Amino acid sequence: MKLTVLIDNNTLIDRYFLAEPGVSYLIETGGKKIIFDLGYSNAFIINARKLVLDLLDLDYVVFSHGHIDHTGGLDPLLRLYLEAAIEKLPLKKPKLVAHPSIFFSKKIGNLPEIGSFVSEETLSGFFDLRLSKDPVQLTERLVFLGEIERKNDFEGLQPMGKIRENGIEKDDFLLDDSALAYRSDAGLVIITGCSHAGICNIIEQARRVCREERVVDIIGGFHLLDPPPIQIRKTVSYLKALKPAALHACHCTDLNSLLALADAAELKEVGVGLTLEY
Repeated sequence: MKLTVLIDNNTLIDRYFLAEPGVSYLIETGGKKIIFDLGYSNAFIINARKLVLDLLDLDYVVFSHGHIDHTGGLDPLLRLYLEAAIEKLPLKKPKLVAHPSIFFSKKIGNLPEIGSFVSEETLSGFFDLRLSKDPVQLTERLVFLGEIERKNDFEGLQPMGKIRENGIEKDDFLLDDSALAYRSDAGLVIITGCSHAGICNIIEQARRVCREERVVDIIGGFHLLDPPPIQIRKTVSYLKALKPAALHACHCTDLNSLLALADAAELKEVGVGLTLEY
């Protein structure tokens, strides 16, 4: 598997890409091309062009969850597809994989919308939609984990804003939050967006779904932004016992949390332009 970081909060030093608070990874494995999240804007398209990466032949577009810093790139991607069709360029119709509540309206505080600005109806003309609470096998080795079971007592316990479902507004516990897992020969590589469900919950789901205990690497947001002391303490303890070879924690992980995670495993730099191969 080859993974290229198209969007992160940071860029690699002396690499002239665009960064923004968000996530987008291009994954190539098993003869398939998968883009996981699209960041906030068209920056992922600009970065892909600089890296000479084609986004017109994607097999899958997969979303970790519905927040705008992960789905905001939908509108520019649709414009890219529309213009390609006008110019009669070769263009695949990708499958879109996500949780069924991915396109429900979300808001927080006085912000009227922090979810996707593009509707499910509009997307159905550009993608084959596969919205599932259950895991979805993307390739022989890569799987979308579906709705994450929340089994521990320190993660995913607090709502973040509100979600509107079937005309009813309720607390948003980000049940749409999911991740990917890749079965390498050395163990699992887990790829996250924000980990609102909890990074430890996500890892346990990956181990159950893939029937593999070993974890070699985790890349993505850990959603550790000024976390309660008990959460960071139990997360570090869990990761120490897990013994991954490396951690590529990024996006929504603050400095103090990164320093704490560095005590659990070898912490690696992440930024736009980074390429990892497993």
